[in-house]
Amino acid sequence: MQPEAFDDISNRQEDSEYFSSIPEGYVKGKTKFVITLGTVMSGLGKGIFSSSLAKLMKFKGLKISPIKFEGYLNIDSGTLNPYRHGEVFVLNDGMETDMDLGTYERFLEQDLSANNFTTNGQLFTNILKKEREGKYLGRDIQFIPHVTGEIKLLLRQLAMKSEADVVFVEVGGTVGDIENSHYIEAMRELAYEEGKENVAYLCLTYVLEPAFLGEQKSKAAQLGIKTLMEKGIHPDIVACRAVNEVTEKVKQKISITANVKTSKVFSAHDVKNLYNIPVAMKEARIDEALVDLLSLNDRVNLENEKNELEKWNQFIETTKTEKVITVGITGKYTGLRDSYASIIHALEHAGYANNVKVNIRWIDTTNESNIEEQLKNLDGIIVPGGFGKRGIEGKIACIKYARENNLPYLGLCYGFQMALVEFARNVCNLEADSEEVNPNAKDNVICLLPEQYEIEGLGGNMRLGEFEIDVKENTKAFELYGETLIKERFRHRFECNPKYVEIFENNGITFSGKKHDIMKILELPNHKFFVGTQAHPEFKSKPSKPSSLYLGFVKACID
Repeated sequence: MQPEAFDDISNRQEDSEYFSSIPEGYVKGKTKFVITLGTVMSGLGKGIFSSSLAKLMKFKGLKISPIKFEGYLNIDSGTLNPYRHGEVFVLNDGMETDMDLGTYERFLEQDLSANNFTTNGQLFTNILKKEREGKYLGRDIQFIPHVTGEIKLLLRQLAMKSEADVVFVEVGGTVGDIENSHYIEAMRELAYEEGKENVAYLCLTYVLEPAFLGEQKSKAAQLGIKTLMEKGIHPDIVACRAVNEVTEKVKQKISITANVKTSKVFSAHDVKNLYNIPVAMKEARIDEALVDLLSLNDRVNLENEKNELEKWNQFIETTKTEKVITVGITGKYTGLRDSYASIIHALEHAGYANNVKVNIRWIDTTNESNIEEQLKNLDGIIVPGGFGKRGIEGKIACIKYARENNLPYLGLCYGFQMALVEFARNVCNLEADSEEVNPNAKDNVICLLPEQYEIEGLGGNMRLGEFEIDVKENTKAFELYGETLIKERFRHRFECNPKYVEIFENNGITFSGKKHDIMKILELPNHKFFVGTQAHPEFKSKPSKPSSLYLGFVKACID
């Protein structure tokens, strides 16, 4: 039966228990919602599962918009240590998010914005601001209906702004977590208000396979699903993460627990290549099940789906190459690969486009004693972004080795800055350092620009998001980009000190990319490939459109 709540909640009378979460002009049913939730434990790959299914929907000609709900109280992901939460991913508009937004951008091959990411910090800040402004008509502010109402309002506003056929919602964390309980409740209410034909629930769970038993055990998965069902959410599709393919016996157990047909219980077991997951889901007809659940058949473009699947399968073929190169990534977060997720994927994209697989050797620069030994037999070196003093002398030693041994080098953000410090010390004979590391150095070739000193607050003086770069003709950068005006994403605070630009240029560095008087790309013309950029080109790399700098770097490594 169609709930009356959708019509009633628009009445914001003081004696009503409803809170209006319906934007003006919103049409129920125009946008469908797919909710992905997790059980058993976090880190199972809800973002990969959700974005893979979203990609299949996009193949069908449907317009897709994803959103991630994060349970932490931070306003954004910008102040999180990579060891705690993986890399910080930056969107075009400067929003600092968790790495799942990078997964959505890469799989969907579309740019996202702050509208696609929300934290408890953002949510509660907005609610308290509204309360101070008297927007709640004198009501006592409660989790139901106000907090859940604001969550539903966010989703409907996103649906209207994006004009999406389907909004994919990922609820971070695991069922049972206190910090995401209001999101889960809001998702239950959403189906009540929108109608079940407009909302589908996807549940990602985990099937254990203890080595000492030698068989798969589904009890933890069943209990996790039951906990979700106790919250009033009954899954429509269940994906089972596992080391090996989930057996039919286990699927049957989960099917009975979740009231879901076994055809809608998907084995999301480990694969060597993440880009094969949409293909596996297609073979299991999970996309067709979702189309039926949401009554989307009349919106599907079968010709578009056929063409897009063909393109994707062609891309998959490029990943099967047997040629291998080895690239060293030097840093201080090498113990957690997720700290450099976008770099890894950008190397994959560039590698496949160059018909090679890129093997990565992780080099911990906090240990300077055997740096040169670790760099032997590499085809290239990347010094990635970072902050702080720890490990920088090891990075500088790596850069010096690459410069002196004509080894392809790509410096990203901090790698751009440290390349200038190394060059200043060992070529220009300056007592050089970065103001971030040693404010009292004689020659701070890396510094804050004057206008940045006036900005207060952690992160306030950072350059965040997409900015233009003017590229100089007849340079390596121009050769790679093929344009004199490009856009890249940035996340940094310190810049090349303008006082030293002439000294650098007189000693052999070419600044091939800049904006006004701020240097953005450097290169050594007589080197096989020595390029540093203040930007993070990996944030914009997509499978069908690899980053230009990464393409050039990988090609140089092959040559």
